[in-house]
Amino acid sequence: MSSRPYRQINRRKSRLIHVGSVPVGGDSPITVQTMTNTLTTDVAGTVAQIHRAEAAGVDIVRVSCPDEDSTKALADIIRQVHVPVVADIHFHYRRAIEAAQAGAACLRINPGNIGSADRVREVVQAAKDHGCSMRIGVNAGSLEKHLLEKFGEPCPEALVESALEHARILEDNDFFEFKISVKASDVFLAVAAYQGLAAACDYPLHLGITEAGGLIGGTVKSAIGIGNLLWAGIGDTIRVSLSAPVEEEVKVGYEILKSLGIRARGVRIVSCPSCARQGFDVVSTVEALEKRLAHITAPVTLSIIGCVVNGPGEARETDIGLTGGGGEAHMVYVAGTPDHKIDSPAMLDHIVELVERKAASLDAAKQKG
Repeated sequence: MSSRPYRQINRRKSRLIHVGSVPVGGDSPITVQTMTNTLTTDVAGTVAQIHRAEAAGVDIVRVSCPDEDSTKALADIIRQVHVPVVADIHFHYRRAIEAAQAGAACLRINPGNIGSADRVREVVQAAKDHGCSMRIGVNAGSLEKHLLEKFGEPCPEALVESALEHARILEDNDFFEFKISVKASDVFLAVAAYQGLAAACDYPLHLGITEAGGLIGGTVKSAIGIGNLLWAGIGDTIRVSLSAPVEEEVKVGYEILKSLGIRARGVRIVSCPSCARQGFDVVSTVEALEKRLAHITAPVTLSIIGCVVNGPGEARETDIGLTGGGGEAHMVYVAGTPDHKIDSPAMLDHIVELVERKAASLDAAKQKG
């Protein structure tokens, strides 16, 4: 039990599967995913996009495979990247088989939508032969006709029933290496569906608010929906769906996990919105620090507070802190205690140096451990 029980998250017990070398479910870390939006046949463009996502820390990347040319390109893409690749398949069972043969680590497919029982068996056999896991991906915007007729509209019960119907098809084929998502663009619908599914099965759950919107609106919706579920202990891997560059999805995903203390990657900045009491320009300072510290992957905490009202208290909880003074001299805190003062002209470079030094020491300690 944590010494601060109000921060305790009791994670739902789920079975463990693997997406390539990445474990999903069980006690494994909650992973961050994204999806490319280049033409898959544009191998160079797709690889470049995945490399940007990798630099942001992505764990798993999904690539759409709508046609045979795309599955042919998939093998070239997989050879040039460093994270497992999920092949996104809709309806065409041959594309799933081709993707498995090309080296996909996972197939995103709904087995009830790919045709006859024989076709399902062929896909399952290909997944077994090539070490693929699967994701059943239910979406409120594409529910099966019989469920819409039964329930009248997309609702949590309909999404859960759809997911379990697809799951039974895989179970009947002696295949259990899969995770499930029940996404919707409506936060209330998505959260309720995931809650119902979490209670109904022990498969790992892939969280997401689909078609969430642009960078700001989509971030807010995703933080509310995904954050709500993670706080309740539900979820094993996440994808933030934004109409924005793929690396932004990854960054937002990590920020959600960092805000809940689930995973720590990079610098977490605690900063005030600033007011007339500020001893330096907090907004521009934080903006500059975010850019200059983006390369750091070690979990460093940094507080940037404009005055002494909340500055010392926030600094006590961070690795490095800066609190604005009444003039040009500002207090620098190290490991929660006042350490020295710095003036405004030298402040930015100095804080960057301190954070980089702290990150290097954490990286060295991790390598020794």
